[in-house]
Amino acid sequence: MRYACLIYYHPQTLFGGSPQANAALAECAGYDEVLKGSGHFVTAEALVLPEEAMTLQVRDGKMSAVDGPFMETKEVLGGIIVIEARDLNEAVRVASGHPLATIGHIEVRPVVDFSQPRPVL
Repeated sequence: MRYACLIYYHPQTLFGGSPQANAALAECAGYDEVLKGSGHFVTAEALVLPEEAMTLQVRDGKMSAVDGPFMETKEVLGGIIVIEARDLNEAVRVASGHPLATIGHIEVRPVVDFSQPRPVL
């Protein structure tokens, strides 16, 4: 099963120059290779800071867009890794090895399998 690992961090903490942050950033460079070696890697992308993003919505057939994300948090979504794992517990264990888990936090969420029925709410 595939899992999206959403990596969140506070930009001032990550890019502030502390020894812990610098070590985490240095380790990130090779982490995809670690995941490839273990057979868990599917894909990964780092994201630019939110100031370079746009958020859009379509209501009644009309699109509106604003600069940046709509959020009231100091942490930002900084990247995503998609991994393959047996179950959520294995996915969490794999994601816990990511260097940025020491600086921010990682949300691990199963990827939707569209061959399965929709959730009942």
